[in-house]
Amino acid sequence: MKRILFADYDYPDIDLERAVFDPAGVEVVTAQCKTEDDVIREGKGCCAILLQYAPITAKVIAALPDVGIVSRIGAGFDTVDTEACAAAGVWVANSPDYGVGEVATHALALALASIRNVVTYDRDVRAGTWHFESAGAIPRASSLTLGIIGLGRIGKRMAHLSRDTFRRVVAYDPYLIDGDFPAYVERVHSLADLARAADVVSVHTPLTRETRGMLDAAFFAAMKPGTYFVNTARGAIVDVPGLAAALASGSVRAAGLDVLPDEPVPRDSPLLAHPRVILTPHAAFYSVEAEKELRRKAARNIVTWLATGRPDYVVAAGTRRYAG
Repeated sequence: MKRILFADYDYPDIDLERAVFDPAGVEVVTAQCKTEDDVIREGKGCCAILLQYAPITAKVIAALPDVGIVSRIGAGFDTVDTEACAAAGVWVANSPDYGVGEVATHALALALASIRNVVTYDRDVRAGTWHFESAGAIPRASSLTLGIIGLGRIGKRMAHLSRDTFRRVVAYDPYLIDGDFPAYVERVHSLADLARAADVVSVHTPLTRETRGMLDAAFFAAMKPGTYFVNTARGAIVDVPGLAAALASGSVRAAGLDVLPDEPVPRDSPLLAHPRVILTPHAAFYSVEAEKELRRKAARNIVTWLATGRPDYVVAAGTRRYAG
């Protein structure tokens, strides 16, 4: 029987995945792997790995020669060494398009909640204060410029949802040609240009070697005073001390963060106590429908690879096929 490792998951059950694997004659080995050694130990004799957060490194791939594919439950794949996988002929797959609308609407919700001081108003009312000026001055959203970093699927959806809310939408994405920019999105050619142009910044780029720590103190210093900042992409793209300093200085007026470099947020994080920071628990992707689609597509990648030698959603192309 075909045997795969479900390396880790935070769902109450895996009935959905079993409904995909059982008809294909796939045996599922479940685990909660946190380390490379965990994956190596549990993955012996498996031909594929399905994972949420487990580390798939060169060491793991070298130790598991029977593995032909790793499929990530999610769009990002920063815990997977794609270069090591490709070099060994191991396919890497993901679920890139499952929650585009959810993430974009969550980003817009964080942006508008920050601008409109919704959370502060709520706190004030519960504390006994009832006045429209209790949360401070509020700008008109239609007078502001939205700056989007990363104009992929989610960035484009964010732009589409926001174009009638903000005065302008500008975006920075060095990997897109001009023809891939929607007519209602103005292109800027550097992060510094975006920082200078935007009143609201929303991050929608993947985490890579290039983008890790990309939004640092220099980026925040280049912003207009009082800019609003939203991140629903990956926490490690942002230098948190740099963001905290920008909040203290007023370069960033408020921040809406769904993702952080360390999750869950450390209890001693200065972000927890900051009155102008809204935090959500890496939930931008979530809806009942999106979760089902996400998990089903990640599992289907493996079933399709078993049947055809290639997954549905390729991150890194491999050469290995199921040997039977």
